[in-house]
Amino acid sequence: MTGWQQKPATAVLILADGTRLEGHGIGAVGHAAGEVCFNTAMTGYQEILTDPSYAGQIVTFTFPHIGNVGTNDEDIETVNMAALSGVRGVVLKADITNPSNYRATEKLDAWLKKRNIVGIAGIDTRALTARIREHGMPNGVIAHEPSGQFDESSIMAELKAFPGLEGLDLAKEVTTAQTYHWDQTSWEWNKGYGRVENPEFHVVAVDFGAKRNILRCLADQGAKVTIVPATTTAAEILAHNPDAVFLSNGPGDPAATGKYAVPAIQKLMETGKPIFGVCLGHQLLGLALGGKTAKMHQGHHGANHPVKDLTTGKVEITSMNHGFAVDSASLPAGVTQTHISLFDGSNAGLSVDGKPFFSVQYHPEASPGPADSHYLFTRFLNHVRRQKGLPEKPEFTAPDAAA
Repeated sequence: MTGWQQKPATAVLILADGTRLEGHGIGAVGHAAGEVCFNTAMTGYQEILTDPSYAGQIVTFTFPHIGNVGTNDEDIETVNMAALSGVRGVVLKADITNPSNYRATEKLDAWLKKRNIVGIAGIDTRALTARIREHGMPNGVIAHEPSGQFDESSIMAELKAFPGLEGLDLAKEVTTAQTYHWDQTSWEWNKGYGRVENPEFHVVAVDFGAKRNILRCLADQGAKVTIVPATTTAAEILAHNPDAVFLSNGPGDPAATGKYAVPAIQKLMETGKPIFGVCLGHQLLGLALGGKTAKMHQGHHGANHPVKDLTTGKVEITSMNHGFAVDSASLPAGVTQTHISLFDGSNAGLSVDGKPFFSVQYHPEASPGPADSHYLFTRFLNHVRRQKGLPEKPEFTAPDAAA
């Protein structure tokens, strides 16, 4: 042997413009096409990779050390782990190392294989992120072949067949197939998850791709939660006799999902029951009120996004994951923009004047991310308490009072 011996690339990421990035494969063997986005969170990769809102996307992590705390059976966000992963692929900078965490039960590489997620490591993720920031989120295809012998024609055919996320209703792919109930509450140190006992309220959550921690935050408020499929009609929702309705997060183009969701939401608003929407649920509420949504240039994906509450002047650090946004200029009279992103000024929240209807673009449940916005779940159930003539709970509790 003479000179350096280089290992052949066992994974590639090919973008729609022909850009080809080579590295070594991790996770499942095969190839998958999707929209390439980046996420700036330094923690919570397992929650991100199980978030149904990422359906149809290849996630690039800007933080270089992903996988160093392994995986476990608790830090997951999709309700049905038996279903196929919505995430199409994952792009990493550094190799996956052996986990160093007392909660770890499995290495990330093995977990990715089980979830059938194709991955690539050894990529300059900062350069890829800079490209996305400059040119927008491209379509791409990720492939992993241990032999390094790629079926180029098959890979490129999948890339060409991927239509992009505009016009796609992906909520139908990730929603629950049947109605079920939820009573699990938030995780506590050295205790794990709890259960709500003697629930005071009943909330119906419409599942467009719901995360577990949203359901836990509702249960924390003393609510029995009934989860229904995305296509459930208003009459079917009201047959459960809810005190309030929650519109969940989810993937895809809100205009496409709105074809069946908006009429249902408009009927629900006629009842006057409180409605709270998050992420895709926020966008759908905006559409139901007469607003419009639009595709974003690079989207918002991370756990460190500053949002300003225009009603109080306070700034919250939030978790975000969306590639579409409500056009604030399209909101009709009687609908107030309540929050904005301090990164680009885009809409991050709305409320209806004099009505118990409100929503936010970001993820108040976090997971991963800060808990600055958990008060919104209290605000939601306070609308119910007000309608029932019950005393309202404070949205914020001083640390010493919570001890």
